[in-house]
Amino acid sequence: MRKITFYISIICFIGLGSCTSYTTDKEIRTGVEKDVAYLADDKLEGRAIGTPGEQLAAEYIAAAFKKYGLEPKGTDGYMQPFNVKKATSPHEEAVIGDAEGGITGRNVVGYIDNGAENTVVIGAHFDHLGYGEEGSLYRGEKAIHNGADDNASGTAAMIQLARILKNKGKDKNYLFMAFSGEENGLWGSNYFSKNSTIDLGTVDYMINMDMVGRMNDEKTLAINGVGTSPVWMNKIEAANTDTLKLVTSESGIGPSDHTSFYLQDIPVLHFFTGQHEDYHRPSDDSDKINYHGMVKVVRLIERLVLSLDQEEKIAFTKTKDDSGDSPRFTVSLGVVPDYLYDGQGMRIDGVSEEKPAQKAGMQKGDIVMKLGDSTIVDMMSYMRALAAFQLGDETKVEFKRGEELKTVDIKF
Repeated sequence: MRKITFYISIICFIGLGSCTSYTTDKEIRTGVEKDVAYLADDKLEGRAIGTPGEQLAAEYIAAAFKKYGLEPKGTDGYMQPFNVKKATSPHEEAVIGDAEGGITGRNVVGYIDNGAENTVVIGAHFDHLGYGEEGSLYRGEKAIHNGADDNASGTAAMIQLARILKNKGKDKNYLFMAFSGEENGLWGSNYFSKNSTIDLGTVDYMINMDMVGRMNDEKTLAINGVGTSPVWMNKIEAANTDTLKLVTSESGIGPSDHTSFYLQDIPVLHFFTGQHEDYHRPSDDSDKINYHGMVKVVRLIERLVLSLDQEEKIAFTKTKDDSGDSPRFTVSLGVVPDYLYDGQGMRIDGVSEEKPAQKAGMQKGDIVMKLGDSTIVDMMSYMRALAAFQLGDETKVEFKRGEELKTVDIKF
């Protein structure tokens, strides 16, 4: 690789042919390590929306956009401030707009204008939970939630893609966005989708990276939203030259910022390397990030985007869960599902303290095969089964541990 890079540099230097700079894997890794280290540092105090730490993070991202030659595309330079008046009761929704008062957040928006007809949006949220007042799964003393994987990782990957596509992508325009307020309810992407600084009718598709920093030893990568355009699966498979283990789902609806664009009839993809026991806890720190895996995610998205660069705007398709019939449940087993598991049942990736599963002796790695009278074949059947129970109900859970089948009694 060093020789190839050297020869390319010499050819470009002496003016033989047209050249663009090539960003090496080592440069990408160095970049994501630096970005994650800054964004997940204690001095940013968890990057909660409306805090000084969130503002420092936004300024850091804007400086990176400027460094890599992106034009400002916010409403105030790179920034797109927005205001949120929080709900005062559980029956109200937060009001997101421009009015004074409430919480002020900021999206960070940079643009590569190639004079093209269509634009690709590549985004990631950069906010997190601050000291964990809302949304934390941690039950100890007050502590900073640095959110290295969630979502300093996605933000860092987005910055590196901006660096790469500034030099490589020539046949589409590219809008790069760091969203705030995602942890509170997709506030930033919701606001942008209704107050876009470009014509949303020109948007070809949207790529979202949320938690891409913990690739496992099996090199598993989840890609959600593959049903939002008929071209996705073939293009993704062709781009997967690193032979990652891909786990895909069709839905354009999910708990991250791509949802805001899908609801505007834009094809979307959400890249995700999986849940873990540090999720929404103070232990989600930069020393646990798989930076080598992050490079693989960046490269796959680079290949995917460039494979569509000279093609027409892709078709949008609605996904089958648009009716809003997702199961609603009022109880919890107290486990973190393994969203990357594609076998029979629902594999547990983590167990919460003092919850029904832990009290019954269930462990990380157990695979739930039956909940009450319902056979569990996948995540959706698990959710449907869970939705049938109320607080105080008792039932049995059948699960596999290795090759052994076990049954325990639980009480919600």
